[in-house]
Amino acid sequence: MSVNPRLFSSLAVVGAAAALVACAQPAPLGSTYPAGSYPTTSYPAGQQYAQFGRVSNVEYVRGGQSAGIAGAVVGGAVGGLAGNQVGGGSGRTAATVAGVVGGALIGRALEQNMNRNNVDHYRVTVQFDNGSVRQFDYAQPPNVQIGDRVRADGDQLYR
Repeated sequence: MSVNPRLFSSLAVVGAAAALVACAQPAPLGSTYPAGSYPTTSYPAGQQYAQFGRVSNVEYVRGGQSAGIAGAVVGGAVGGLAGNQVGGGSGRTAATVAGVVGGALIGRALEQNMNRNNVDHYRVTVQFDNGSVRQFDYAQPPNVQIGDRVRADGDQLYR
């Protein structure tokens, strides 16, 4: 039995993608910035100082539980392509079907694994005196209310 080089390269790509997806970590619960945004000002490296502002919002955020649909679709497509590279005739058809099913199951599991840390939490939004806005996430109910004057020092809020 000869090994098809296209099958080998397809499996290598699928393996590399699966390894990268499995290593991805969602933002930690104590993260102060929502995904995709950064502070509006830059500070000298290693130096932090307190900022003052008012709490503009306190909300309870439910963690999303993904059904894994997108992962199943992508995994099924990749598995089907890899399975189609194997064998010939009815063996190729069987390998394609097995690749679609296996890829869908693996893709769904990977997507759900990536979203396992999405837990319910409290999000406090603060409007600072300089006009910037930051969000702070807490696992427990925070001791601040809308309108409270607060000081942010690093990643912590103080009344």
